[in-house]
Parts: sequence; structure tokens; C-alpha cells
Amino acid sequence: MLTEHECALILQALPGIGSVALSKLHQQFGSFTQALQTPTNTVVPAYRKGLNAYRAKPADFAQFAQEILHTCTAQAIDIVLISSPDYPALLREIDTPPALLFVKGNTSALNLPQIAIVGSRHHSAAGQQNARAFARYLANSGFTITSGLALGIDAAAHLGALETGNTIAVLGTGVDVIYPRRHQSLYADILTRGGAIVSEFPPGTPARPGNFPQRNRIISGLSLGVLVVEAALKSGSLITARLAMEQGREVFAIPGSIHNPSAKGCHQLIRQGAALVETADDIINELGGMLAYKAEGVEPANTPDAISKLDNTANQILNALGFDPADLDTLMSRTQLAAATLSAQLVQLELEGWVEQRAGLYNRIK
Repeated sequence: MLTEHECALILQALPGIGSVALSKLHQQFGSFTQALQTPTNTVVPAYRKGLNAYRAKPADFAQFAQEILHTCTAQAIDIVLISSPDYPALLREIDTPPALLFVKGNTSALNLPQIAIVGSRHHSAAGQQNARAFARYLANSGFTITSGLALGIDAAAHLGALETGNTIAVLGTGVDVIYPRRHQSLYADILTRGGAIVSEFPPGTPARPGNFPQRNRIISGLSLGVLVVEAALKSGSLITARLAMEQGREVFAIPGSIHNPSAKGCHQLIRQGAALVETADDIINELGGMLAYKAEGVEPANTPDAISKLDNTANQILNALGFDPADLDTLMSRTQLAAATLSAQLVQLELEGWVEQRAGLYNRIK
């Protein structure tokens, strides 16, 4: 009998079943197993070709799924289904979230409070410096920095975050395909420093132009807000910003020179309602108060019940932390709290001056 993971992988491989269809099938039937086994006439006509292809050669598709599972095991790649408690809570909120994620590295990082930093591949020197400085400061303030591992602003954001904290790269390829190739060292550093590499595409998927706009909804969907550093009027960064607005996320933009073509996209976003930011504190002031309840299962801090929970949980975390540095996985083991709840509470404790986070390790300071 096929497992839920095998059924998800088979459905993903069927002709005519793309990312949106896979998400809708899971939503309609409640599980990938049920969706794969359902009579063909119970699904919309667009999906019937795929299901008929499976019924014609079920053994071939089952073998294909087994090969992917073997590859994932061999390369330490986790498959996180949308039904899993490890699936990032924020991403689950968007329209047609990816039904499964392939993750290499620290899966728990997906539930950390994140800010996406995106921008042009063809950046100015000031844009590169801004991306790295903002990422460094925001990571040191408790946010995980999420970007796309692309050349330019993306790379600068990852590098800045690695100096003081965590970062996540969302790829338009399989998680085992490093693109661009020159980022092999950056890719390795993200993994060794406790970050994660994420994709909805199976291992081995090469770089295809259509994959990158699709992955942008994951970058914004994982994040509380998106910072656009530099962007031309027609760019993937503006796609990410538009998706963030549609997802109800905050959008921030750094203004630039009126003579810089890469600043025109930011200026357009500001005219459309994005927040103009000059310092990283502008972002922290906007998002800091959201962190204590944005993760799934944590209530807004303005209710009496939530305040009571925060006090008890905060004491539990501080007792578990002691006065020796500890990473998130260690604290999860000691407190038995979910990653989303624990990370949100840690950031709240950091904002209140109880702990500090440096390079992925938490330290109690009072």
C-alpha cells in the first residue's frame, strides 16, 4: 500500500497536475492518498488525464516515487507535506500553498519569524551594501532572512544574515541543484550555519524560467514582510512584492536616486503603498509587535489569556535556557514546545531584553 508521501510524489509527477492542482486536490479530498484513489469522474476534467495516466501504469509511477524517496534519504532531504505539523504556519495561509516542500538543512528554521529581502541582480554598490547591512541587523534582531539565492541583492542578503543569524534560500530548482553555480560556497554556508534550502520542485529539477516566478510566492508566503532593496520596473522582485501584498504581508522599500533605473521599482512600490524605510529599525518597529502571536497557535498579546500564556511560557523557556548558549533544536528538546511557538516567544523575549541571539545561538542576559 502506498504511503501519503508516495501518493504526493506520484500526483506531482502526473501530466497536467501542477502546483496549483496538487494543492487543490489535497484541499478537496483531505489527503494525497484519497486524491490518487478517487474515481476519475470526481475531479475536474483538467486533472483526469493525469489520473488516467497513473491508472494505466501504476507500477511505473510507484517506482518513480520510490526513486525520489531514495534520493531524499541519500542526500538528507526532508519532504514536508502540507498536512505535517512541521509545515510553516504562515505559508499555509496563502492561496494555493505548495502542497509539499523539499527541505535540506534545518527544517525547524521554516517556522522562525522571517523577513524576505529581495532585489535586482544588476544592483548598485549602495544597493548591495544596504542589502547586506539590513540583513545583518535584522538577523541580529531575531529575524531569519529569506531570499532566493540569486545573484545580486539576494546573495548580499544571505551573506549579511550569516554574519549574525539565520537565513533560508528558496530555490526555483531542486534543493540539490545549486543555481547559479558560483553560489556553491554560499549554499554550503547556509546549511552549516543552521539555515535551510527549500523548494517545491523534486530533487534534480533544473533551472527553468517559469519556476522562478512560482517560487516567489513561497519567499513572500514564508515571511512576515518583504523588503525590496533595488528593483527595476519589470523584475521578479516586484512580482514577489505584489504577491506579498496579495497575501496580506507587509511590503517595505528603500528609496534611491531618481537617476538609478534599479530604484524605479522601489519608488513605484512606495507610490502603491509600500512603507518607505531608511533604517532596519523602521521594519522592526512595524513588525516586532506581531512576532509574539503571528505563528500558529499563539494568540495576540492584548488578551488576558495570551498574557498569562506568555508569562508561563517565557519562564519555561528561560529556565530551559539557563545561562549557557543554546540553539533552537536544543530548546525545543528541553521545552517540548513547537518550533513556531518557541521561536515567536524567543523573539518576544529578545525584544523585551531577556535574551539575545547571535549566529543561531540564544543567550540569556538577565
